Amino acid sequence: MNPPLRKRRLIPALFGLVLLACASLAQAQQVLRVTAIPDESPTELARKAGPLMRYLETQLAVKVEYTPVTDYAASVEALVNRKVDLAWFGGFTFVQAHVRSGGKVVPLVQREEDERFRSVFITTDPAIKTLADLKGKDLSFGSQSSTSGHLMPRSFLLQAGLDPDRDLKRVAYSGAHDATAAAVAAGKVNAGALNISVWERLVSEKKVDTDKVRVFFTTPTYYDYNWTVHADMPSALRDKLTKAFLALDKSTPQGKEVLELQRATRFVPTTADNYKGIEAAARSAGLL
Repeated sequence: MNPPLRKRRLIPALFGLVLLACASLAQAQQVLRVTAIPDESPTELARKAGPLMRYLETQLAVKVEYTPVTDYAASVEALVNRKVDLAWFGGFTFVQAHVRSGGKVVPLVQREEDERFRSVFITTDPAIKTLADLKGKDLSFGSQSSTSGHLMPRSFLLQAGLDPDRDLKRVAYSGAHDATAAAVAAGKVNAGALNISVWERLVSEKKVDTDKVRVFFTTPTYYDYNWTVHADMPSALRDKLTKAFLALDKSTPQGKEVLELQRATRFVPTTADNYKGIEAAARSAGLL
């Protein structure tokens, strides 16, 4: 075979191999990687994630993988460094990721409930009736990076004239909302602050004895949780993700299952501007 002919046959073969390699690479990249802040027990987080991951797979026609993280900071770093594509953040963790990435993360949707989220302060002590009664007492927050389990409760304590680090006997951090409730119920602390959604779930599932543990203060409302992506995500995929969340409807069996597990009426669009109040509170409290 003469050299020119051999070259002519070799080029299409090489081109085919390149196309095959590209196709394999594209297929390998058709995985949406998801994580969430560990604001509840690993078991509860996994229970909530499963149906949502399956729903997103059907809507996006790609494999969806949920990867738990050990703490709030790890969820921020995972999205900022593009180890994951989609993250469930609290308002404060979104702000941390937004600052840490130089504005390179974008919140897509939040639950309708997150437009007017609240925290509750709970206790078993009959002498504690107001925030002022916490002076000289032990108080547990959740994670230090939690919006509803630390930042906003701390902010409202400061507004009430109570500095947790100066006026309380001891400040503890349980790491998660359900752990805070358990610490209060067990008498490990005089009081605790956690998000109202988890509190209501614990009450409805009878995992807390409301004859002993009671809410003595409910905060004003604020913006909280959202689903956030990295700004480098292609706009077409970003749009499909947003539409998938907005399409969740309790009138369908799958929508009902997902929304109930997410403790959501429905999902609505959100923007970074909604979290400026959270950022201001964090800077005011010296946490950012």
